[in-house]
Amino acid sequence: MIKLASVNKYFYKGEAREVHALRDIDLNIKAGEFTLFSGESGCGKTTLLNAIGLLDSIDSGKIYLESEEVSTLSDDEKTKLRLTQMGFVFQAYNLVPVLNVEENIGFIMRLRGFSDSEIKQRVLEVASILEIDNLLKSLPHAISGGEEQRVAVARAVASKPKIILADEPTANLDSLNSQKLIDMMRELNEKEGISILFASHDEMVKKSVSRIIYMSDGALV
Repeated sequence: MIKLASVNKYFYKGEAREVHALRDIDLNIKAGEFTLFSGESGCGKTTLLNAIGLLDSIDSGKIYLESEEVSTLSDDEKTKLRLTQMGFVFQAYNLVPVLNVEENIGFIMRLRGFSDSEIKQRVLEVASILEIDNLLKSLPHAISGGEEQRVAVARAVASKPKIILADEPTANLDSLNSQKLIDMMRELNEKEGISILFASHDEMVKKSVSRIIYMSDGALV
Protein backbone atom coordinates (compact mmCIF):
# COMPACT_ATOMS: atom_id res chain seq x y z
CA MET A 1 0.00 0.00 0.00
CA ILE A 2 2.84 2.37 0.89
CA LYS A 3 6.30 2.13 -0.63
CA LEU A 4 9.38 4.24 0.02
CA ALA A 5 12.35 3.91 -2.31
CA SER A 6 15.76 5.38 -1.40
CA VAL A 7 14.19 8.24 0.56
CA ASN A 8 16.54 10.87 2.00
CA LYS A 9 15.71 13.93 4.06
CA TYR A 10 18.06 16.65 5.31
CA PHE A 11 17.51 19.48 7.72
CA TYR A 12 19.45 22.58 6.77
CA LYS A 13 20.96 25.49 8.64
CA GLY A 14 21.29 28.19 6.01
CA GLU A 15 22.61 26.36 2.96
CA ALA A 16 24.58 23.80 4.96
CA ARG A 17 23.23 20.32 5.63
CA GLU A 18 22.86 20.14 9.39
CA VAL A 19 21.21 16.74 9.93
CA HIS A 20 20.76 13.72 7.65
CA ALA A 21 17.32 12.94 9.08
CA LEU A 22 16.34 10.04 6.78
CA ARG A 23 19.01 7.85 5.20
CA ASP A 24 18.19 5.79 2.09
CA ILE A 25 14.89 4.49 3.43
CA ASP A 26 13.48 1.48 1.54
CA LEU A 27 10.21 0.33 3.05
CA ASN A 28 6.96 -1.44 2.19
CA ILE A 29 3.78 -1.16 4.27
CA LYS A 30 0.87 -3.47 3.45
CA ALA A 31 -2.79 -2.49 3.72
CA GLY A 32 -4.20 -3.02 7.21
CA GLU A 33 -0.89 -2.98 9.09
CA PHE A 34 -0.71 -1.99 12.78
CA THR A 35 2.91 -0.91 12.83
CA LEU A 36 5.33 1.02 15.04
CA PHE A 37 8.39 3.08 14.12
CA SER A 38 10.58 2.78 17.20
CA GLY A 39 13.88 4.22 18.36
CA GLU A 40 15.52 6.78 20.58
CA SER A 41 14.55 10.46 20.41
CA GLY A 42 16.04 12.02 17.28
CA CYS A 43 16.29 8.71 15.40
CA GLY A 44 14.02 9.95 12.60
CA LYS A 45 10.73 8.17 13.37
CA THR A 46 8.61 11.35 13.44
CA THR A 47 10.35 12.64 10.30
CA LEU A 48 9.56 9.35 8.56
CA LEU A 49 5.93 9.53 9.64
CA ASN A 50 5.71 13.12 8.37
CA ALA A 51 7.26 12.10 5.04
CA ILE A 52 4.70 9.31 4.58
CA GLY A 53 1.94 11.76 5.52
CA LEU A 54 3.30 14.29 2.99
CA LEU A 55 3.66 16.87 5.76
CA ASP A 56 7.40 17.15 5.05
CA SER A 57 9.01 17.13 1.62
CA ILE A 58 11.90 14.76 0.93
CA ASP A 59 15.23 15.62 -0.71
CA SER A 60 15.59 12.48 -2.81
CA GLY A 61 13.89 9.15 -3.42
CA LYS A 62 10.24 8.33 -4.07
CA ILE A 63 7.11 7.69 -2.02
CA TYR A 64 4.22 5.69 -3.47
CA LEU A 65 0.66 5.27 -2.25
CA GLU A 66 -1.13 2.38 -3.94
CA SER A 67 1.42 2.40 -6.79
CA GLU A 68 1.02 6.15 -7.45
CA GLU A 69 4.08 8.30 -6.81
CA VAL A 70 2.91 10.97 -4.37
CA SER A 71 6.16 12.65 -3.34
CA THR A 72 6.15 14.78 -6.52
CA LEU A 73 2.56 16.02 -6.20
CA SER A 74 1.90 19.76 -5.92
CA ASP A 75 1.09 21.23 -2.50
CA ASP A 76 -2.61 21.43 -3.42
CA GLU A 77 -2.64 17.80 -4.57
CA LYS A 78 -0.91 16.70 -1.36
CA THR A 79 -3.46 18.62 0.70
CA LYS A 80 -6.32 16.90 -1.12
CA LEU A 81 -4.73 13.47 -0.68
CA ARG A 82 -4.22 14.03 3.06
CA LEU A 83 -7.83 15.15 3.41
CA THR A 84 -9.31 12.19 1.55
CA GLN A 85 -7.01 9.29 2.41
CA MET A 86 -5.16 10.03 5.65
CA GLY A 87 -5.95 10.66 9.28
CA PHE A 88 -3.55 12.21 11.79
CA VAL A 89 -3.27 11.81 15.57
CA PHE A 90 -0.61 13.90 17.30
CA GLN A 91 0.72 14.37 20.81
CA ALA A 92 -1.09 17.72 20.85
CA TYR A 93 -4.79 16.98 20.46
CA ASN A 94 -5.46 19.99 18.17
CA LEU A 95 -9.20 20.04 18.85
CA VAL A 96 -11.15 23.14 17.85
CA PRO A 97 -11.97 24.74 21.25
CA VAL A 98 -15.25 26.37 20.18
CA LEU A 99 -16.67 23.15 18.71
CA ASN A 100 -18.19 20.44 20.87
CA VAL A 101 -17.01 16.82 20.72
CA GLU A 102 -19.58 15.86 18.09
CA GLU A 103 -18.59 18.77 15.86
CA ASN A 104 -14.86 18.08 16.31
CA ILE A 105 -15.28 14.42 15.31
CA GLY A 106 -17.29 15.36 12.23
CA PHE A 107 -15.02 18.25 11.22
CA ILE A 108 -13.02 16.42 8.51
CA MET A 109 -16.16 14.76 7.16
CA ARG A 110 -17.76 18.18 6.79
CA LEU A 111 -14.69 19.47 4.91
CA ARG A 112 -15.04 16.51 2.57
CA GLY A 113 -18.69 17.25 1.85
CA PHE A 114 -20.45 14.39 3.64
CA SER A 115 -24.16 14.94 4.29
CA ASP A 116 -25.45 15.82 7.77
CA SER A 117 -27.05 12.39 8.13
CA GLU A 118 -23.83 10.59 7.11
CA ILE A 119 -21.83 12.67 9.58
CA LYS A 120 -24.25 12.05 12.43
CA GLN A 121 -24.34 8.29 11.86
CA ARG A 122 -20.58 7.96 11.56
CA VAL A 123 -19.85 10.19 14.57
CA LEU A 124 -22.12 8.03 16.73
CA GLU A 125 -20.44 4.89 15.38
CA VAL A 126 -16.84 5.87 16.15
CA ALA A 127 -17.77 7.64 19.40
CA SER A 128 -19.35 4.40 20.62
CA ILE A 129 -16.23 2.35 19.79
CA LEU A 130 -14.04 4.88 21.59
CA GLU A 131 -16.48 5.20 24.52
CA ILE A 132 -17.01 8.95 24.21
CA ASP A 133 -20.63 8.86 23.02
CA ASN A 134 -21.72 10.38 26.35
CA LEU A 135 -19.52 13.44 25.72
CA LEU A 136 -20.79 14.55 22.32
CA LYS A 137 -22.24 17.87 23.50
CA SER A 138 -19.23 18.74 25.69
CA LEU A 139 -16.59 21.30 24.74
CA PRO A 140 -12.92 20.20 24.78
CA HIS A 141 -12.09 22.22 27.92
CA ALA A 142 -14.72 20.25 29.87
CA ILE A 143 -13.25 16.77 29.27
CA SER A 144 -10.07 15.00 30.42
CA GLY A 145 -6.84 14.68 28.46
CA GLY A 146 -7.49 11.00 27.79
CA GLU A 147 -10.94 11.83 26.48
CA GLU A 148 -9.52 14.62 24.29
CA GLN A 149 -7.08 12.16 22.75
CA ARG A 150 -9.91 9.73 22.01
CA VAL A 151 -11.83 12.57 20.33
CA ALA A 152 -8.74 13.24 18.21
CA VAL A 153 -8.62 9.55 17.22
CA ALA A 154 -12.35 9.59 16.44
CA ARG A 155 -11.88 12.64 14.21
CA ALA A 156 -9.00 10.91 12.41
CA VAL A 157 -11.00 7.75 11.62
CA ALA A 158 -14.46 9.25 11.07
CA SER A 159 -13.97 9.96 7.36
CA LYS A 160 -12.69 6.37 6.81
CA PRO A 161 -9.15 7.14 5.67
CA LYS A 162 -6.89 4.39 4.36
CA ILE A 163 -4.06 5.33 6.71
CA ILE A 164 -3.80 6.81 10.19
CA LEU A 165 -0.47 8.31 11.25
CA ALA A 166 -0.12 8.58 15.03
CA ASP A 167 2.84 10.49 16.47
CA GLU A 168 3.37 9.77 20.19
CA PRO A 169 -0.41 9.52 20.80
CA THR A 170 0.07 8.23 24.37
CA ALA A 171 2.72 10.74 25.46
CA ASN A 172 0.35 12.79 27.64
CA LEU A 173 -1.66 9.87 29.03
CA ASP A 174 -1.26 7.69 32.10
CA SER A 175 -0.70 3.96 31.66
CA LEU A 176 -4.38 3.02 32.04
CA ASN A 177 -5.58 5.52 29.44
CA SER A 178 -2.64 4.70 27.17
CA GLN A 179 -3.54 1.01 27.07
CA LYS A 180 -7.21 1.80 26.59
CA LEU A 181 -6.44 4.09 23.66
CA ILE A 182 -4.15 1.53 22.00
CA ASP A 183 -6.74 -1.24 22.43
CA MET A 184 -9.41 0.95 20.85
CA MET A 185 -7.15 1.85 17.94
CA ARG A 186 -6.45 -1.86 17.47
CA GLU A 187 -10.19 -2.52 17.36
CA LEU A 188 -10.60 0.15 14.68
CA ASN A 189 -7.70 -1.33 12.75
CA GLU A 190 -9.27 -4.80 12.81
CA LYS A 191 -12.89 -3.75 12.22
CA GLU A 192 -12.27 -1.23 9.47
CA GLY A 193 -9.00 -2.37 7.91
CA ILE A 194 -7.36 1.03 8.41
CA SER A 195 -3.56 0.95 8.31
CA ILE A 196 -2.27 2.55 11.51
CA LEU A 197 1.35 3.67 11.78
CA PHE A 198 2.75 4.84 15.12
CA ALA A 199 5.89 6.78 15.92
CA SER A 200 6.54 6.17 19.61
CA HIS A 201 9.01 4.95 22.21
CA ASP A 202 6.18 3.85 24.54
CA GLU A 203 6.73 0.24 25.64
CA MET A 204 2.96 -0.23 25.83
CA VAL A 205 2.61 0.59 22.14
CA LYS A 206 5.53 -1.72 21.38
CA LYS A 207 3.79 -4.65 23.07
CA SER A 208 0.55 -4.07 21.18
CA VAL A 209 1.53 -3.65 17.53
CA SER A 210 1.93 -6.37 14.91
CA ARG A 211 5.16 -5.05 13.42
CA ILE A 212 8.03 -2.96 14.80
CA ILE A 213 10.40 -1.06 12.52
CA TYR A 214 13.49 0.07 14.43
CA MET A 215 15.37 3.23 13.49
CA SER A 216 18.70 4.75 14.42
CA ASP A 217 20.33 7.94 13.10
CA GLY A 218 17.77 8.26 10.32
CA ALA A 219 18.20 4.70 9.03
CA LEU A 220 16.18 1.51 9.34
CA VAL A 221 17.94 -1.09 11.45
